[in-house]
Amino acid sequence: MQWYERLNEYFPEHEMKDPGQFRALIEDKDVYHKEETEDYLLLYAEFETFLFIDYLLIHPNTRGKGIGTKVLNKLKEKGKTILLEVEPVDEQDEDTVRRARFYDKNGFVEADRIKYEREDQNGEPYEMIVYYWSPDGVPQREILENMAKACREIHNFRSHRFYGREVANPDEVLTWKH
Repeated sequence: MQWYERLNEYFPEHEMKDPGQFRALIEDKDVYHKEETEDYLLLYAEFETFLFIDYLLIHPNTRGKGIGTKVLNKLKEKGKTILLEVEPVDEQDEDTVRRARFYDKNGFVEADRIKYEREDQNGEPYEMIVYYWSPDGVPQREILENMAKACREIHNFRSHRFYGREVANPDEVLTWKH
C-alpha cells in the first residue's frame, strides 16, 4: 500500500485513517473511491447529491502546475456539491496558508456557520474547517447535513473495529454557529 505511505508522510497523524479502515472503505463501501496517478492521489466518496473529498494529495514535484485544479474540475463536472475538510490557517505554517488559498482560488467557500471539532486518539481536540463548492449555491444547513452523513458513513465506517470508538459522531463533532 505505497499510496498509504504517501498520505502518511504528508498528512498529520491525527488526520490519518488506519490502513485497515482504508482497505475496508475501498473494498466494501461502493461510494468510496481511490484514484492514483504519478501526479496525485485522491480518495473520495460519491453520494447521490454530493461528493466528499477525504484526501487529495498532489505529488510535491507537480504542485503549482495545475494538477489539483484539473482534479477538482473533473469532480465539479459531476454537477454535485463537493465537501472537504481543511486544517485551520496558521500563518506560521505555509502549507495551511497555501491549501486555503488553493481551495479559495478553485471556488470553494468556508462553511463559516459550522464548527467542526474532533478528538485524536489521545482525546485531544483539534479543529477542522469545512470547505464546499456547489453548482447551485446550497445553504450551509444542507452542508451541515451532508457533512454529518460523511462523518457517519466514511469516518465512522467500521471505526469501532479499528479504533475501538466512534471517531466522528456528527452530534458531537459538528455544531451550528448561531
